[in-house]
Amino acid sequence: MSDIGLVRETNEDSYVCEPPHLFAVADGMGGHVAGEIASKLAATTLRNYIKENGEEYQHEELLKQAINQANTSIYQLAQSKEEYNGMGTTVTAVYVDGNTLSWGHVGDSRLYLLRDGEFSQITNDHSLVWELVQSGNITKEEALTHPKRNMLTRAVGTSCLIKIDTGVIQWEPGDVLLLCTDGLTNMVSEQDICQLIKNEEDSISSIVEKLVSQAKHAGGFDNITTILLKNGDA
Repeated sequence: MSDIGLVRETNEDSYVCEPPHLFAVADGMGGHVAGEIASKLAATTLRNYIKENGEEYQHEELLKQAINQANTSIYQLAQSKEEYNGMGTTVTAVYVDGNTLSWGHVGDSRLYLLRDGEFSQITNDHSLVWELVQSGNITKEEALTHPKRNMLTRAVGTSCLIKIDTGVIQWEPGDVLLLCTDGLTNMVSEQDICQLIKNEEDSISSIVEKLVSQAKHAGGFDNITTILLKNGDA
């Protein structure tokens, strides 16, 4: 589910939701409509690259190459038009192959795993406040209200070369994965997100709606995009 929120005039988030394999969220940035264009181009490039090259690489490398391709496409477009200068996007993507899950990530959108009641963040934010948290200078709670909380240290499309985080995890029957943009995590605490996801009585689609609703109830200052996946082999 992707929602414009309550404050922004446009939705600069994009997503890829192509069961059973490919899922991604992207949060665009840049003046006027540039952020929207960057995130859409990232989503389209990911989808097309993986469709065309799916047999050539292991899935972790496939995601890395796809994000690299998105970076090149966005950067070249940003160079071609003055109004697009400096535009970019976060990308957090997963490729599911049976019980093996490969992921690729740039920016401050996030991938979480809920397993046996434990909710853990798989990705690291590429942001100034995350570095301050990691170094012990501020707490995670302080990061939520830090004046520079939206300052990224890495994004797709802002330079010709990019460093991409990747990884592989085994996901087990009953595991739940959450991909989301910071419009959710800046508005709703990890504890509250975890409690909503743990609710066995709700369907996956109902939980997604409640996550978005809670972010809007807290102010909805940003676009909100969430993808929830459950390994249903349990």
